[in-house]
Amino acid sequence: MAAQPTYPSPSDDVTPGHNGRSDGVTGAGDGAAQQRLWQVVRRVSSPVKHAVRRVDAGLSQAGLERGPWLVVAVIAGIALWLALPTPLTWAGAALAAGASAGTGLVLLRSGRVPDLGLALFVLGLAVAFGIGLIWARSATVGAPAIDYPQMRTMDVAVLEREEQPARERIRLIVATREATVDGTGGKAIKLRINVPIEQAQPVMQRGAVLRMTARLMPPAAPLVPGGYDFARTAWFQGLAATGSAVGEVEVIKPPPPGWGGIAQVQRDLSAHVRSRLGGSAGSIAAAFASGDRGAIAEGDEDAMRDAGLTHLLSISGLHVSAVIAAAYFLALKLLAPWPWLALRVRLPVVAAAVGALAGVGYTLLTGAEVPTVRSCAAAVLVLIALALGREPLTFRLLSVAAGFVLLLWPESVAGPSFQMSFAAVLAIVALHNSAPARAFLAPREEAWFMRPLRGGAMLLVTGLVIEIALMPIVLFHFHRAGFYGAFANMVGIPLVTFVSMPLIALALVADLVGLGAPIWWLVGKSLDLLLGIAHFTASRPGAVKLAPHMGSFAFLLFVGGGLWLALWSGRARFAGLVPVAIATVLTITTPRPDILISRDGRDVGIVEAGELLTLRESQSSYASDTLAELGALDSEPVPLAQWPGARCSPEFCVASITRESETYHLLLARGRDYVTERDLAAACARVDIVVADRWLPRSCAPRWIKADRRMLSETGGLAIRLADRDIQTVAEGQGAHGWWHGEGGVAREPDDPPPARNQTDRTQ
Repeated sequence: MAAQPTYPSPSDDVTPGHNGRSDGVTGAGDGAAQQRLWQVVRRVSSPVKHAVRRVDAGLSQAGLERGPWLVVAVIAGIALWLALPTPLTWAGAALAAGASAGTGLVLLRSGRVPDLGLALFVLGLAVAFGIGLIWARSATVGAPAIDYPQMRTMDVAVLEREEQPARERIRLIVATREATVDGTGGKAIKLRINVPIEQAQPVMQRGAVLRMTARLMPPAAPLVPGGYDFARTAWFQGLAATGSAVGEVEVIKPPPPGWGGIAQVQRDLSAHVRSRLGGSAGSIAAAFASGDRGAIAEGDEDAMRDAGLTHLLSISGLHVSAVIAAAYFLALKLLAPWPWLALRVRLPVVAAAVGALAGVGYTLLTGAEVPTVRSCAAAVLVLIALALGREPLTFRLLSVAAGFVLLLWPESVAGPSFQMSFAAVLAIVALHNSAPARAFLAPREEAWFMRPLRGGAMLLVTGLVIEIALMPIVLFHFHRAGFYGAFANMVGIPLVTFVSMPLIALALVADLVGLGAPIWWLVGKSLDLLLGIAHFTASRPGAVKLAPHMGSFAFLLFVGGGLWLALWSGRARFAGLVPVAIATVLTITTPRPDILISRDGRDVGIVEAGELLTLRESQSSYASDTLAELGALDSEPVPLAQWPGARCSPEFCVASITRESETYHLLLARGRDYVTERDLAAACARVDIVVADRWLPRSCAPRWIKADRRMLSETGGLAIRLADRDIQTVAEGQGAHGWWHGEGGVAREPDDPPPARNQTDRTQ
């Protein structure tokens, strides 16, 4: 009779992983292996648990303000959406952030690591919120571009008007209908049209209906990698096209009475200021009074930029703070002698209300741009803190102001205005809240002249810290940075705050009774001094340094390290110097591109021996300026036809470039005349790189790159480094976002210059 198998009873001791057999070599071996595996898991998990507990203890001891980190997490979510390529990756990032929040909730409820659990939960939710916020904003306001350049005669309704006398034009934001095949008109679209100054009429303002013929272009993608992305800006502004009016503009219907509103008041104020004070000083005074920068000459803007004084032209923190402070102290001094009111209400509260109304009014009058709104929100919070007897200059205040801007304009995270504004204010708050700064500025018994001296020294240190904080942002967006800005600002900021702006306000009041002329003369002298400082500083040797595009990774290291230095506490904050140091090395060692090819193949720049060689003498200053900036060259471009290493005909240029003992041969198309396919194929076979602004046949097969219209329509502009055979494309940073359709050559240039010229903002 066969033996019956035996089974373990419920009372038997069965180790985890045992196969249930009470005998047999295999079962014993499996149990031992399982035990060894559990021992390994325990050895690995023990240090992890220890590290988690140490992180939790560090968070509990750090004493951090949580508000700023919450805003940083929202910004991180917005940046992730902008950087990731497809909706699938956007959703994946949001789910990952949600999973982090779920993990944090589990840890928080367990009670073992409450601070770490709370951080993971809140920051995860904030990142997911940032992704959803910018995604929803893009889907709500984004406007698809027109499919191709076109000339259209259309009726338009004027939505906004901007004066730009320095460029001999006005700019109109208009609404019209999409062109359709049957001519009935499709959906409503918004356009931005430049009208020559000779065609401009006073009635061309909000509410008017015009008939015009305009040359329309889709908003342009970056010309080359690292260039200004006007297409993204236009997408979030709801612009389907930009262009210029051609011929006469007919006014079909004038604007209804009173439709000008604040914009008309702004224009009238700007015109009044310029009528009272001419020249460059009048243009800058108009910018201070009304926010209208359209009359400022390009040379003056360039000098202010290179001297680090451009922020004085952009209505933001400095100007709003000056207006609110003046209104606050004026209200306080005028109301204090009124005993009936002083005994019944708290005068600081009333003065704060007056200052807030003045700030809001000035913000609306000057156009309510993002930096101005942010500055006004922050200033109102300061007033509330003063009225409540709280400390006004805190990270919490800054985070509330930033959160307010992000809710309204989350796309501003990608722009230099938001980045520079908040970096400057963050640097100020971090510096003045630090123990050494507090000790240095603390009241003490000393000679009367020491307090102003310490204040001046602190102003210089603050300027230097701001310049250091803004340097990576300036280099990333504009590829150039001024090195004497701190010294220029030591004079420029007090001059504007305590002399020019009060004089402008006083002159406007005096004009009511016809006595403003002497005060306007003083205003002119103060602004001439400001311009003199700007031109002197910008013209000094070494005042401006150019650098190649640093890349997103280095910029991310700069931002992360800077935030850690500013927002963390104790000695651990100096860990932020590590990513900053790495980013500095990466930036310094970033080589110039050897070849830059525009998105349509028409403009080509070759960096050779410290010079920029250009394929054609471009009529577009924007194209040549962009190629020079991305090539980190400040000299005038040299036509390739004049370079000894090139041979040019009306149709093609052939050039040879040597890098690290290897010679690369280039064939660059200049004309559009017919060339036989056999000759073209033979020429292509002898070179490494072919560039053309047209479609080339497949028989044209160079040894490496054929950058013709077919390729560039998918990649956009190119930046090529020959030594390591590296090719960067505009398309790499665009993904499936609505403003990018892979049409690299549909537009020649934006009709608005990049923010390096007219949109920088250093709010101090």
